[in-house]
Amino acid sequence: MQHEIYTQAQSSAVDVGLREYMQKVYNFMAGGLCVTALAAWLVANTSLISVFFNVSPQGISLSGFGWLAFIAPLIMVFAFNWVVTSGTAKQVHMLFWGYAALMGISLTPIFLLYTQTSLVRVFLITAGAFGGLSLYGYTTKRDLTGFGSFLYMGLIGLIIALIVNLFLKSSGFDWALSIIGVGIFSGLTAYDSQKIRQIYSSADDSDTSVKKALSGALSLYLDFINLFLYLLRFLGDRR
Repeated sequence: MQHEIYTQAQSSAVDVGLREYMQKVYNFMAGGLCVTALAAWLVANTSLISVFFNVSPQGISLSGFGWLAFIAPLIMVFAFNWVVTSGTAKQVHMLFWGYAALMGISLTPIFLLYTQTSLVRVFLITAGAFGGLSLYGYTTKRDLTGFGSFLYMGLIGLIIALIVNLFLKSSGFDWALSIIGVGIFSGLTAYDSQKIRQIYSSADDSDTSVKKALSGALSLYLDFINLFLYLLRFLGDRR
């Protein structure tokens, strides 16, 4: 009887800890999205836009600082895992929020290319889809590990195809890749949500717990951003 009571108490403690941990993950992710949106809006609506972009009737192109803002997030993603493993929670915090801000700068053109109404509409659609997919990944008893491996292989193929289409400039191919992109990042949302839950441990100290939460938040943040961008291609209204 005492053993059963102890087991139930331990299980309850894990459930509470897991719930707090997942709440922390989603709070960090939501905060990152807010920072990204704010950075993009500020650059698009102030004189900062001339620092990062060359805007003309012919279109929008990157300036020297714009290229830095575009390339830096790619480098930071690869550095993130190393900082999580070797750095402190404070350093992971700084990298996460810095990444979110730089991503916002690189996404500034969407504020110029699409109407504000369609941006809000697609954001809400993305949030609804993301919420459902993430909830499925969190609650399902099915092991999505094999599914996730397949999706990451598909993601590599998608990146290669996007690079190829930069030279082909095929609108039909681009449309097909957009459909594939929505499918891939929808699946990754569910897979990453399950993976984030699985790496939780009640034995983690506060520093480790924060680093894990920030790492998970970045994964979900990237899933959300990419899902939003691909849906925007279908549902966004251009100016």
